[in-house]
Parts: sequence; C-alpha cells; structure tokens
Amino acid sequence: MKKILLLLALPLFAQAQQIDKIITRAETERIETYLASNELAGRKPFTPGIEKAAKFIAGEFEKAGLQKTNGTYLQTFPMFKSQLISVSGNADDKSLDSKQVAIISKEASLQIDEKSGYEVVNVKEGENFGQIAYRIMSATKPTIAFLHESFAKFIPRLSGRGPLREGQANVIFVVANTVPASFKIKANLQVDRLELSNVVGILPGKSRPNEYVIFSGHYDHLGIGKPVQGDSIYNGANDDAAGTTAVMMLAKYYAKKRNNERTLIFAAFTAEESGGHGSSYFSKQFNPDQVMAMFNLEMIGTESKWGKNSAYITGYEKSSMGEILKKNLVGSAFTFYPDPYPEQNLFYRSDNATLAELGVPAHTISTSKMDSEPNYHKASDEVQTLDLDNMTEIIKAIATSATSIISGKDTPSRVDTTKLK
Repeated sequence: MKKILLLLALPLFAQAQQIDKIITRAETERIETYLASNELAGRKPFTPGIEKAAKFIAGEFEKAGLQKTNGTYLQTFPMFKSQLISVSGNADDKSLDSKQVAIISKEASLQIDEKSGYEVVNVKEGENFGQIAYRIMSATKPTIAFLHESFAKFIPRLSGRGPLREGQANVIFVVANTVPASFKIKANLQVDRLELSNVVGILPGKSRPNEYVIFSGHYDHLGIGKPVQGDSIYNGANDDAAGTTAVMMLAKYYAKKRNNERTLIFAAFTAEESGGHGSSYFSKQFNPDQVMAMFNLEMIGTESKWGKNSAYITGYEKSSMGEILKKNLVGSAFTFYPDPYPEQNLFYRSDNATLAELGVPAHTISTSKMDSEPNYHKASDEVQTLDLDNMTEIIKAIATSATSIISGKDTPSRVDTTKLK
C-alpha cells in the first residue's frame, strides 16, 4: 500500500518542484504590493489609479507572452455616469420631496406618470430590500419602486449608483408607504459617456483551441473614502488585489509550461464593486458552450476558517468542478471545501455569476471569513494584513488542481440553470 501511495504522489511531487520555481513568495509580494499601493489610490473606476493598474496588468501579461485580442490586452466597453440635477413631481396630488427620490437612468431628461408603462413595485416594511433592489436594478423594463419609509436611508446610496450599462433600463425609487393611484415625476440629469476596460490575455490551446478555461479576478476597488485614523485610501489588498495577483501568477506559470491543451484566458475585471459590469460584458463575448470552466479568485490573502492550506469553492454542489479539483490535490497538504457561508449567497455575488447563469461551471475560490473578516471594505485592507506565504501556497494549489481540466482529461459538469435563484 505504501508503494502504491508513493507512486501516486510522484507526479504531484515533480509538478510541485516546477511550481516552486515559478510561483514564488517574492513574486506574489511584488505584484500584490503594487496593486494595493497608495499610488493606485484604491483603483476606483474612472480614476487615474485604476488606469495605472490596468497598464501594469497588461504589461505583466505581455512579459508572460500572452496573446492580445485585436492588438490589445484592454477589453474596453462603454458605460454611463449620471448625476441628478433636479427632480419634481407629485403622488396623489401631494408634492414629492426631492430627497426622497432616486433615479437611475442614462437619459438626460425624464417625464413620467402612471400611464407611462413603467413596472410598479411596492417594497413593504420588513422585506429584504437588498435582494429586491438588486432585481429592480437588473430589470430590462422601466420600473418605479415605491419604498416604505423604513428604507429611506438607502436613497442617497441609490442616487449615487453607477456606472450604468448601455442597456440600463430607467429605474426610479420613491419613498411612499403606499402605491399612489396617480403620480407625475419630472427629472433632469447630467449624463456622461465613459469607458471602462477589463484586461484580458490568452494562451492558445495545443489540441483544443476552441475549448476555454478562464482564470479571473477583479482589479477594481472602492477608491478614496472617509478618513479612518488618517487613512482615506481603500487599498483593497485582499479585495481583490489578491485574486488579481493570483491570476497574473497563474498566467506566468502556464505561459512558461505551455502544455495546455485547452485555451486559457486570464481576465482582470473592472467595476465588480459597482455592479459586476466588467464580468457581465466579458461573458457576452463567448459562446458559453465553449467555456469548460471558470476559476474566479476572490479574497485569498487571509487564512480560511480551517487555517492554512485550505480554501472554499462557492456553489460547490452546482457542478462537479470542486470534486475534480479535490481529486487533483490528493497527496498534497491542501484541501478545498464547500462554501461555509451559504446564507451570504456568495455564488451569486462575485464575477463567476454571469457565466454560471449561462450554464458554465463557473465558481469562485476564496478564503475570506465572511462572518468575521475585520478589514473587509475598510481602509485597513492593506498588504500587511495578508499572509503572503499562505497566499502563495493557495496559488500553487489552484495551479495543481486545474491540471486535468486544462489538459482536457476532465470536464466539469454544467450548472443546471433551472435550479439557480
């Protein structure tokens, strides 16, 4: 039995020696430290900081020898930034307070009433506003939502919502405890057409070039906010400079090996924090049937709840991908677990979601303790809070676990879209 186990472990040992020479702690630190530096000022969309980050990632892809698309690593798409200038109106002949209205639109002027064909939604006291607001914002039909006054606190945040996609339907939120029989609303907005960019590099497959395996993470964060103990930069070291670092390290590793039978696509997404716009645009560029798997990497810089050499996979039960990854790690010190925070709906909240909704076995790998992560979305999310040794081992484990998928030996089962929320 010992001889059999030794024979099984030999290929894993040989691969580990190769990985150790390419995926190093020093390289992890170099990339992570720059992406989470104050120079990039929190990598918020439409800022010089995120443009610097994109240029850096593209430069690293070029050094690795990844292919471009149409002569560039930047996958650029239009977005719209809107700001409410004025709003007036009435509901059941009672004048509306402008501070009780939020408008999400890429139109410069709006004038609607109860006969305008808008979908009407009534958000009642005690309902889950976050889930309802997400559905409303994602609607393809113009919608007006009347909110119970207990949700009035969300109006300022909704008013600042953005950026907006090209296909964004008009959405209006009004604080009103009941749905009025009649209403009129008139608004003027300043609308600017802007551009955002994902950063995408390609390593063509040797024998299965039309079958794709994607490694992704988002490189945007929250930018500059309210100072906390003198620090106003939300560096996003774990969220998600860590995941982006992993994508770049994996790109370097596979580019040096160049033994991938399937085509590998490495993607750093923009605007995850403001609505998943980057991954949404990216997902529309593919025939989903050709995407065999997606490894989305999110917040892997801290130890998981199980300690070192471990991580979890969101939506573990929705495809066979997790079981394949675990099989490829037999004999190693590393273990993958199912998502321990199902109540957080993480499978639906990260950049894997848009491809998963199309049936792709697309999952997020993370270590973040979502019930007790002290630096999540705070200015304190900085490099010194990360365990870079453990993070490097996680990246190595992902490289090893993906081996049979990128070789074409294993193909994860598809996500059953009829069972998604």
